[in-house]
Formats: sequence, C-alpha cells, structure tokens
Amino acid sequence: MIAKIRTCLVLTIIVLLTLLLLPLQLLSNYFNWKLARYIPRWWHRVAVWLLGVRIIRHGKLEAGRPLLIACNHSSWLDILILGAVADVVFIAKSEVKSWAVFGWLARWQRTIFIERQRRRQTGAQVSEVARRMADGEIVVLFAEGTTSDGNRVLDFKSSLFGAAASTLEVASTSSVAIQPVAIAYTHANGVPLGRYARPLASWPGVIKLPPHLAGILREGALDVQVCFGDPVHYDKDSNRKRVTKDVEQQVRSMLQAQIHGRAPVVNGDG
Repeated sequence: MIAKIRTCLVLTIIVLLTLLLLPLQLLSNYFNWKLARYIPRWWHRVAVWLLGVRIIRHGKLEAGRPLLIACNHSSWLDILILGAVADVVFIAKSEVKSWAVFGWLARWQRTIFIERQRRRQTGAQVSEVARRMADGEIVVLFAEGTTSDGNRVLDFKSSLFGAAASTLEVASTSSVAIQPVAIAYTHANGVPLGRYARPLASWPGVIKLPPHLAGILREGALDVQVCFGDPVHYDKDSNRKRVTKDVEQQVRSMLQAQIHGRAPVVNGDG
C-alpha cells in the first residue's frame, strides 16, 4: 500500500513539474534562448531525486568545446542521470519520437533524432549534430546503438562518430573532444547489485516500460556511478575506427571497475 501511494505521489509531482516548466521550455525553444539548455537539467535533477536515485560522480566533465560524450546505455534512466549532471542534448533513434511520454519529453528537450534506415538523410542528420556541437552544446551519443543488460559494454559503432569529423568543418576548429562516460548501477537500498540483479535498473527492451518504472519506484533507493574518462581528441588526421576503439575501451574499463568494486582511473583523478 505504501509503495502504491509513493508511486502515485512521485508521478503526480513529476507531471506537475513538467506542466510548470513546459511553457517556458517551449518558448525558449521557439526563440532559441539559451535557457532551453538549462531547464532540462532542473527537471532531470528533481526527477532523479524523486525516483530515489543517488548519483556518485567520478572524474570531471571536459571543459573544452566542441564536446561529444560517448556513453554506454542500459536504461531509460541513463537519460535522466546524464541530464541531471550536465546541460546536454541527446542523439536518439527516430522511433523514440513516437513513444508516449518519453517521445514528448525528448522533443521538448531538443533531442536530435536519427533515421538510421534512411541513408539519404544521413548527411543532413550528421550536419545537425555538428551544428549543435559547434554552437557549444554538449551532445550525448549512446555509441552501442542499443541498450545492454548493464553488465557489459557492446561494441561501439564507428559510423556514429562521423559527427566529430563534420564538426571540424562546421566549427572551424582543430579538434573535437570525445569524452568517454560510463554509467554503472551498483546498489539498491545499500545492497550491491550482482550480475542477475542488475536488470532491476537496466532496461534491455524486452521488459515493458510501465512495470520497469514501477519496479524502480518500489525499490526507492538506487545508487549509480557516473565515470568521466579522459577525452580523446579527434582532428583531421584521426582514424575514426581507432578513436572509436580507444573510447570504447575506456568506457568498458570504467564500467567493469565499478561493477566489480574496483576504483577506476578517471578524468581528473590522481
């Protein structure tokens, strides 16, 4: 009974917060005010707090721009968590646009949607990502191209890093910083999550969203580690596949260190 009351209360507050901030966000989007970059972080921070998620940060967000964040992806929670720690925009597959609730939120937060099946549009989509980074926005790329179970990192897709090369031209800059970031769900109610319990937080897609959200709300206390790695600088002489592997290896190392209880070496440590 208490869990149901808490769930209803949390969802009610999130809806009210959304309705309160939505008009200002829509106006900011329409007039291209910089406020449009900051409002989502306020929303994400409150949502994460209401859901009972505690974020533990390791390392520092790269200060240089243009900046592309390359991150592992295991849950819809990843978006809330990254949105709570930095003013970011996301790259998402076009199908997300049609999702109820999450699709609306993604559009309002200026997500860049990618039509992966329509190769003729690839150039325009990459240009949009490049333009946004050249304008100083931090773009998040879930480089696996799908969600995992949270216990491992799938191979990164090098084609998704094409925006870095395009940004070199759009921004007239000598290099683009690509920062590896690992998100690891490690504890629930203070108890370490093992390999088989981690799906409590991860959302590989075979589970319907409503029961997964209900499970998070019932749990009430979830710890997530967010690790910022050393930026890899992409310039005109960079090999995209090599850069992809370097970034992927950092993310994999940081994730494994966290889920096995080891201290990872991250950006800003030491």
